[in-house]
Amino acid sequence: QGSTTGTPVYVETQTKNTDANGLISLEIGSGTTLMGSIDVINWAIGPYFIKTETDPTGGTSYTIVGTNELLSVPYALYSANGQVGSTGPQGPQGLTGATGGYITHYIGESYGGGKVFYVYDNGQHGLIAATADQSTGIQWYNGTYKFTGNSGDGIGAGAMNTAIIISEQMGDNQSGNFAAKVCADYSVTVGGVTYGDWYLPSKQELHLLYLQKNVVGGFAVNFYWSSTENDNNTSWDEDFNGGVQYINGNKSGPGYVRPIRSF
Repeated sequence: QGSTTGTPVYVETQTKNTDANGLISLEIGSGTTLMGSIDVINWAIGPYFIKTETDPTGGTSYTIVGTNELLSVPYALYSANGQVGSTGPQGPQGLTGATGGYITHYIGESYGGGKVFYVYDNGQHGLIAATADQSTGIQWYNGTYKFTGNSGDGIGAGAMNTAIIISEQMGDNQSGNFAAKVCADYSVTVGGVTYGDWYLPSKQELHLLYLQKNVVGGFAVNFYWSSTENDNNTSWDEDFNGGVQYINGNKSGPGYVRPIRSF
């Protein structure tokens, strides 16, 4: 990015055989990734260059080296989708496919700092999960039993719940930590972009995540907190062994936490 000697944003290797004319054809993005993710390159902040290094013997002694500026295809994709891509929290990143000018995404896609586990509006919007648990035994409350009024459920409700929980509970112990705060404090940088708008999933969002637990990966056979409250003492959680949701999750008890974000 920036110049012929700029910062690499994506690196991959490929091994190919030439045809009878000594030619090869490569699809960038289909090789073995060594660094970065091609899905999250922000084409709006170029220029970008492609550097190729080749060892004709098939090894790693790269004797043929060339660098050229990318002048058309990625920027054409960005231009074609810019009106849609630039209005959302993701900007013009992740142009994995387009139908009628709309950006589309799919379950299992590495995008937006994690893994997509739910999509709607023909893949234009959905939910992303962090790729690893951010706590393996955190309490839901911040040391004081209270009803915080965050009984919201459904797609996107977790973000509202998380904000309410933190607002209502931080005063109980300003140095304390709890499930919603773990999610709000989480951030990850991928491809030079830092994603910091994570939250504790609502009851429904948590179940959608359970349904795709094998696609996202890294889950424990244990209970995960949701942000949907039940009463002063309990909140909804879900057993990731069998997918059963419970309202008897005592807020003081330890639970696992997997942050999510929306796009």
